[in-house]
Amino acid sequence: MSRFFSRLTPITIVAITLLLTAKAVHLAHELAPPAAATTPPSPSSVPKAGAPAAASSNGATAKATGACAKTQADPDEVRLLGELRRRRDALDVREKQLDQRDDLLHAEDLKLQSRLNDLEALQKQLDGLDQARRTRDGQNWAGLVAMYEDMKARDAAAIFNVLDISVMLEVLDRMNERKASAILAAMLPEKARFATQMLAQRRMREVAAPGGGAAASGGDGEAPKQAARQVSGLQGAGPT
Repeated sequence: MSRFFSRLTPITIVAITLLLTAKAVHLAHELAPPAAATTPPSPSSVPKAGAPAAASSNGATAKATGACAKTQADPDEVRLLGELRRRRDALDVREKQLDQRDDLLHAEDLKLQSRLNDLEALQKQLDGLDQARRTRDGQNWAGLVAMYEDMKARDAAAIFNVLDISVMLEVLDRMNERKASAILAAMLPEKARFATQMLAQRRMREVAAPGGGAAASGGDGEAPKQAARQVSGLQGAGPT
């Protein structure tokens, strides 16, 4: 009997050990989380409906990347834009310079016009003074001429023989031709001839001068003819 229990005991211990091991494994499986919850989904389990959206997003990104690459990869446009910008800046600078130059020219024109106005006013003043002097001289000469015209020709000739030639010419040039001829006829021959020649040259110069006797006589050919007649009359009246 004791021998029987001695054989049964190891077998029982092994059986109990196996049973306990099986229960432990069973309890471990029950207590562990489900395997499906921890296992990541396989690529085949991803829904196929999201594939078109991913493809569309990838296409848009590719187009944007291509556009950026095209813009960055076009140096001719960048160079052309830079050149246009530089030309525009140069034109702006040139326009400012031209405006400044126009302002300076306008200021110079105003100064020049003011100077011309001052010169014109001065010229008018000088012309007025010269005209007043001529009028005054004419009045003075007119009184002297009237005095010699009232004298007898022989008495006036005696004075003219010793008178300064410039004064004598001024008086003779303003005298009446008939009275001047009578005085020349009574003068010394050499003195009368010289006075006649000088008076002729004086009257020819006055005719040839701009604005001289030609405009006053009313024609281009009338003034020289008139001067020639006056000189001829004086020469005819002078002594031979």
